[in-house]
Amino acid sequence: MDRRHFLSTTLAATAATAATAMASTEALAATKEAATTATPAIGSGTSSARAKRFADQRWMIDNIIQANGMDWDQGRSSYLNGPCGVEANADFAAIRARIKKYDDISSNFEATAKRREARAHLMEEEGSPISARENYFMAAIHWGAAQWPIDENNEKNRNYNQHKRDCYSRYAKLADHHVEAAWIPYQGKNLPGWFHLPPGYKGGRLPTVLIVPGMDSFKETVVSMYGDSWLNRGFAVLAMEGPGQYECPLLGIYVSVPGWAEAGKAAMDWLIARPEVDPQRVGIRGTSFGSFTGTVMAGADPRYRAVAVAATAVEPGYYTIFDKACPTFKNRFMYMSNIDDEETFQEFRKTLTWEGYADKIRVPYLMVAGECDELSPMEHTERLIKTINGPKRLVVYQESRHSVGGVASTTLGPPVGSLIADWMLHVLEGKTFPTERWFVDGSGRVNKSPFETKA
Repeated sequence: MDRRHFLSTTLAATAATAATAMASTEALAATKEAATTATPAIGSGTSSARAKRFADQRWMIDNIIQANGMDWDQGRSSYLNGPCGVEANADFAAIRARIKKYDDISSNFEATAKRREARAHLMEEEGSPISARENYFMAAIHWGAAQWPIDENNEKNRNYNQHKRDCYSRYAKLADHHVEAAWIPYQGKNLPGWFHLPPGYKGGRLPTVLIVPGMDSFKETVVSMYGDSWLNRGFAVLAMEGPGQYECPLLGIYVSVPGWAEAGKAAMDWLIARPEVDPQRVGIRGTSFGSFTGTVMAGADPRYRAVAVAATAVEPGYYTIFDKACPTFKNRFMYMSNIDDEETFQEFRKTLTWEGYADKIRVPYLMVAGECDELSPMEHTERLIKTINGPKRLVVYQESRHSVGGVASTTLGPPVGSLIADWMLHVLEGKTFPTERWFVDGSGRVNKSPFETKA
């Protein structure tokens, strides 16, 4: 059975988707205070079923998961497993086997997180810091994954988040490179992040990348425990969640396009104040929803010197992903925007556009997309790339869907992660490239053609 085809046809037919120490007690206090004392603009942050389709079609989602597993619409287990390394393979295999319905997701990740966290504590007590480090990291990823289905600021979400932060903080103390909690001042609050320096760093200013994850992912996943593609190339990395993403709603910070523009400036201010960061060599890397927000941030702040985005989610208004795809996407984004009423949200989503930002980008811009993206049709990717006014490259992988991978073109062609990291390094080193389009076909061959200029 083709689970993606089954999902799209079935659902469409029925509805036409500060310092490391702060990470423990202070971070918990902050999330609780935000959840109880903040005054949201529209919603309460405590409604789990906002989208009507999500409520009406839960039975259908459960049946689809029963038939196709937890990766029914996106390869979530793969992008969660990847940063953990091969030891986590058995964890994810067992989780995939046990998840038979939507409500199984949190409980199964929680059980695995508890086991990994307990083992980490034991290894630390026994004087095995490397094993402790690895288990703390894996536990943090599992705790974060357990948060994903929870679209409300309830005690379970706060508890999972605190365990995630505690485990990642303990990992940071034992990691093979410098890792510290980053709190970026924003509208009287703080955006959460983690700041990484490459192994063996001994001083000097480094090329730096701000990495923004997607709607369903979180900052702890974007730097691999070992063999990270950015750290291996000598980058400093700020992995950040912006307005509305993952931990931010727990802190009372919700999504808006102007908010993301401001967040980009705040992140840059934070970065250039660091002695490790070369202010002339800072780029942005965004995935999925991060492809949209990364574009907005770069358009709002010319200090970013390069932008690389992948798994594009750039349709203005987000009609396809919210009204035609799996209703989990819309339900989650209503939580991210703190809107409980669907009519209000339908008006709000019209504000989700890169228009007015993309045309201001003059720096090198790389866009990587799947030819058959089911969440953001290629016509919108094409329109955005044509709007960019700097050097640009569009790379399209034949037959790939939204999560760029899992097809012959991505297996045999340039690996997406390496392609992006190499491009960013070369650009920040001052190398130039022609404005062009790449089409990676099923044999892995890269077919290059000039990019038509705007009239």
